[in-house]
Amino acid sequence: MMNYRLAHVACALLALTVAGCLSPRTDSSETHTYQLSLDGRPGEVRPGKPDGPVLLVSQPQAEPGFESQRMVYVKRPYQLEYYAVNQWADTPVRMFAPLMVQALNQQNDTWRAVISLPSSIRGDYRLDTHGFLLQQEFLQQPSRVRVMVRTQLVDLKELTVLSTRAFEVVENAASENPYGGVQASNRAVAGLLDQINSWLRQCVQHSPECSR
Repeated sequence: MMNYRLAHVACALLALTVAGCLSPRTDSSETHTYQLSLDGRPGEVRPGKPDGPVLLVSQPQAEPGFESQRMVYVKRPYQLEYYAVNQWADTPVRMFAPLMVQALNQQNDTWRAVISLPSSIRGDYRLDTHGFLLQQEFLQQPSRVRVMVRTQLVDLKELTVLSTRAFEVVENAASENPYGGVQASNRAVAGLLDQINSWLRQCVQHSPECSR
């Protein structure tokens, strides 16, 4: 009788295990993947300024700790944490690179062309970016997203650094969760690109604002 009961219990456990393996994943275990984009802005490349300079854009470099697809958040200064089931479609710095070229190409009253490196095309200027950082901060209410980058504009004809500048944009999140951070991230990146555009225009026009 005892052996019969043990066999019955074993069969029941096996049936539950098989059912669990075949059942669909619950929402709590699904990974959510997000993009950075310039929604609402035209994506096509418009003809540039015929007599304008050519800008070469090197591949941006991320700040240490921000080189992966994992979404970073901060609950206390200097400590980076990562969401478990929420991630970017690619590393933020790699998604930022084509968005920067897209935004600069739309500044068609400044450049004849904006080209991503590596390229065989000769340019007049080169834009280097490093220290790219994107994080959601829960240090206050509401939480906010901070995006930062350091830039350097090189005059390729004179082989000199024309100007360097650090940019930072902070946007409040609409909700205290990863998706609220994603929405704020896209707004922050768009604002950052507007600032970089304005600075580059001043540099090409040799404005004193370029070096401030």
